[in-house]
Amino acid sequence: MILSAAPARGPVLRDIHLPPAPPWWPPAPGWWVLAAMVVVLALLGAWLWRRERTITRRREHWFAELDRVQRQAVDAGATLAGIHQLLRRVARLHVPSAARQSGAAWRATLARVRVDAQVVERLAALDAAMYRPALATDADAARQAARLWLHAAARPRGWRRAVKEATRV
Repeated sequence: MILSAAPARGPVLRDIHLPPAPPWWPPAPGWWVLAAMVVVLALLGAWLWRRERTITRRREHWFAELDRVQRQAVDAGATLAGIHQLLRRVARLHVPSAARQSGAAWRATLARVRVDAQVVERLAALDAAMYRPALATDADAARQAARLWLHAAARPRGWRRAVKEATRV
C-alpha cells in the first residue's frame, strides 16, 4: 500500500459552505402567534373604546335633556313631570314595559339600577308628586337623584337582572 505523501504545506482543505440565510417570509410560528395577539388586542381595544364612547354620548344626551327640562319648566310640577318622563324613556330601553308600570312595579324597575335606596325612593315619589302639587317635593333634590340614577343607568352593567316573582300553585 502506497501512502500518498502530504504536501509540505499541509493537507488541501475545501471551504466550509454555510447554509443559506433563513428567508424573512414566511415568519416563524411564534411571529404568527404574536401577530394574532396584536390583532385581537387591537380589536378588543377598538370595541371597548366604541362602547365607552357610546355610553358617554348617551349619558351626555340624558344630562342635557335633564338640564333642558329644568330650564324650560314653568313650575316645580312641570320639572317633576319632565324628570319622570325622562326616567320612563330611559328605563324603557332595558324594560319594555316600563312605560306602563306604576307603584311597586315602577319602584322595582328603578331599583334594578345600582344606586342607593334613598335615590330610588326619591324617584319613585315622583310618580305621585307630579299629580299632587300639594306634596312637598324638592325639585332640585329630585333632579340630583335623577342625575345619579341616569349616570348608573347608562352602563349596561349598571342594571341588575329582573327578579321573577314566585308563582303560586
